Amino acid sequence: MEITPLKREEICRVIEGKGRAERIPLLYDIWIYDNVFGYDAARREKWLSSKPCDVDEVFLQMPGTAEGYPEDPDFYWAMPGFVPKEEGGLDARPLIEDWDDAEPFFDTFPDPESPALIPKKREKDGRYLLGAWWYCYFERLWYLRGMENALTDFYLYPEEIHRLFQKLTQFYLRIMERAKEELDVDGFFVSDDIGTQKAPFFSLDIFREFFKPYYAQLFRKAHELGTHFWLHSCGNIDLFLPDLIEIGLDVIHPIQKNTMDEGEIAQKYGDRICILSGIDVQYLMAFGTREEVKEEVDFLIRTYDRPEGRLMMTMGNGSTPDWKIENLEALYRESLEKGSRNGG
Repeated sequence: MEITPLKREEICRVIEGKGRAERIPLLYDIWIYDNVFGYDAARREKWLSSKPCDVDEVFLQMPGTAEGYPEDPDFYWAMPGFVPKEEGGLDARPLIEDWDDAEPFFDTFPDPESPALIPKKREKDGRYLLGAWWYCYFERLWYLRGMENALTDFYLYPEEIHRLFQKLTQFYLRIMERAKEELDVDGFFVSDDIGTQKAPFFSLDIFREFFKPYYAQLFRKAHELGTHFWLHSCGNIDLFLPDLIEIGLDVIHPIQKNTMDEGEIAQKYGDRICILSGIDVQYLMAFGTREEVKEEVDFLIRTYDRPEGRLMMTMGNGSTPDWKIENLEALYRESLEKGSRNGG
């Protein structure tokens, strides 16, 4: 049986702390990929057709690494003549080896007016529409410089980091304007993993100098456009949450399991920001039992739910092929039963 998705207005009410929807919004589908279904897209779509999909999502096409797209062959990050490395981890293949040689990178910075950026316009269906892109500031930094350089650049090359982040901010502000103008998005969802399993990647002083001013510009632009700003950040980011809330972040995802104390987070921040609570994906979905899934759903709802809303539920991160379908079935069942206002 197909379940009617929640309307845009209900999602806005929940995000803004103006009251609950008729049930807790469920966004599990946006993190469930074809890999759970043997990489069969049609099988995934058929399975999801009977599940609630309360938010629509459209990905803005970010520049390529060293080559562009048919719509715009020049829409890529690398400087002219760059030859990407084929070996090593993703975080060890920098596009900028040395800041002294980076002027061509800034001179050929991707154009936010690129026709490749915005997907083909489509009709809105009454749901809340998210415009998404991954890699915001820290993730974009290590993508361009490699992880080792990224973590030392704050101390060795602070002016270059500010220059990069200012350039990125101007790029992001314009693509936000275009996404609103051309797609009429209701919110923006970006990723920036600034925490490890145990602690943030860097100090509060570093965050406040290099990140907070630029995040603030994005959040302010989102609000000027009549939209919300959502942030995905893996790891322990408790240290940064007060500052992110202060400058206007609307939705935080996922409050990663076993990195922070959910009860403490709910008590400290649950009335000031909407929590897009992420179901554990490191253990639960692949190795847990259906009963453990039910217990986790019950725990998260008891922990985060409040009369003014401020709670939505999704996966903690993207699916892997070892997720159990029976666990996903249990997840939806329990979420609908316990998250309905006339039920659990």
